[in-house]
Amino acid sequence: MSIKKLLTGITAFDHISAGGLPYGRTTLISGSSGCGKTLFGAQFLAMGIQLFNQAGVFVTFEEQVEDIRINLRTLNWDIDGWERDGKWVFVDASQKDDDTMLVGDYDLSGFQVRLEYAITKCNAKRVVLDSIGSVFTEFQEMNTIRHELFKVTLELGRLDTTSIITTERTEEYGKVSRLGVEEFLTDNVIILRNVLSDEKRRRTIEILKFRGSTHEKGENLFTIHPEQAIVIIPLSAMDLKYRSSSVRVTSGIAKLDDMCGGGFYRDSIILVSGSIGAGKTLLVADFINGIKAKQERCLLLAFEESREQLFRNASGWGHDFAKLEDDGFLKVVCIYPEVSSLEDHLLNIQAIVKDFRPDRIAIDSLSALSRTSTDKAFREFIIALTSFLKHQEITGMFTVTTTLLSGGTSDTEGNISPLTDTIILLRYVEMSGEMQRSLSVLKMRGSKHDSSIRGFTINDKGINIGKPFIGVSGILTGIPIRS
Repeated sequence: MSIKKLLTGITAFDHISAGGLPYGRTTLISGSSGCGKTLFGAQFLAMGIQLFNQAGVFVTFEEQVEDIRINLRTLNWDIDGWERDGKWVFVDASQKDDDTMLVGDYDLSGFQVRLEYAITKCNAKRVVLDSIGSVFTEFQEMNTIRHELFKVTLELGRLDTTSIITTERTEEYGKVSRLGVEEFLTDNVIILRNVLSDEKRRRTIEILKFRGSTHEKGENLFTIHPEQAIVIIPLSAMDLKYRSSSVRVTSGIAKLDDMCGGGFYRDSIILVSGSIGAGKTLLVADFINGIKAKQERCLLLAFEESREQLFRNASGWGHDFAKLEDDGFLKVVCIYPEVSSLEDHLLNIQAIVKDFRPDRIAIDSLSALSRTSTDKAFREFIIALTSFLKHQEITGMFTVTTTLLSGGTSDTEGNISPLTDTIILLRYVEMSGEMQRSLSVLKMRGSKHDSSIRGFTINDKGINIGKPFIGVSGILTGIPIRS
């Protein structure tokens, strides 16, 4: 028999926790400074009011109440209205600037009276204590700390509330809490991390302990959105239940369609790999131009070139992006990857896709996006993005840049190659003292394809794919040898 749970209203959290927080119990949220503990607690209360009409009590031991109100108003939460309606009650237990001196033993009896009064007054079902660690600076003995915390958690349970207590920790992967006692007195422990690695931040949430209850194991990425507060990206929610279409869509190049056995599969992911100037963006332009055949929609996300540059170059290849955009078939978003985290980019892409509803999406290039994160975070981003696109049945074309003109692999390819359905290699080949371009379809999942390595040229009409290189080996290694 499973333990009854209370939906938090934080959608992805309710998924990784298998239904929310255990009902009537206390959960400890631990994390370093700035990881989002207070925001998580406030969101727990706000969602309770907005989605379930459940009143909540927010107890602050550190920040001043007015400062919290100001911060939460930025999320468009009607804190003032909820307070007037008696749905949100603040208990201000923060330290004040006075000369009060404590004499004798200190305990939380007075605080418990105030807490019970607030909970009873608004019939609260949700309570947040932020942050309990600051209270315990008043105590000298560890046993006293445990005793006082035990009384607080016991009282919260007696009042039939589901509660969150936040506390600090000094290391992202060290002790669970600063004092090392809080986690032993609560039923559940959640850890928020804000890890700095290679000068890049990575936020994760991990359910460390859910006593007597199931939950997803391991860390999940999350970001703090300016309008949605904490948004968790649960990799465990990604499933392999999406449909696979047998419908073919054109690449925009008739010869390449022939090489792929009749075009790309709809809802497939195509990776185009090549060095700088190899023709990746041109291949993307043809892919976009291919929407005209069936009047589809395409979203282009450019992370290296400006809109004007893209339109000018496309015009040089005979493609009128401006008209496609005016007709509502193309949406172009140009942005430097460094302006947001990968998690924010993912949320932005999902929002645009849901609004524009494209049939195709082109990202040029993934290598630029990979600069903003660690390898692990980038791979998680790719998994989440490809899963999302496949569920939406969108054909995706991504480009990656290799470091060598004649071949090799990019750092990015290692992360995404296993997740793609089709891989197209664009390479430079030195033949008889002349640099030539080559194109090959390395992988075409679920379909026969032409595996030859063909030369191609670029002119004002775009790409012209020629005949296979005959009697030459070693092209992809960068060392062609005539047999």
